[in-house]
Amino acid sequence: MENTSKMIKQGVVVSDKNDKSIVVRVQRQYIHPLYKKTVRRHKKFMAHDENNEAREGDIVQIRESRPLSARKRWTLHKIVERSK
Repeated sequence: MENTSKMIKQGVVVSDKNDKSIVVRVQRQYIHPLYKKTVRRHKKFMAHDENNEAREGDIVQIRESRPLSARKRWTLHKIVERSK
């Protein structure tokens, strides 16, 4: 049975150069409280990719995990869409 208490985020792979690691850019969007305009913010997360499956440009889901290194606290959950 899968533990559902872990947070899942979706984003685009921006780097797959490191062995068993990917960098995922997660974008969030919200309405500015004063100006009522849509604001886009992004953050990059390092994720563990055990089989080196993900490629640059892929849309992936990452799941929260225990600390795997100094910067890696996420693991690859699934590949949603392959890049063209």
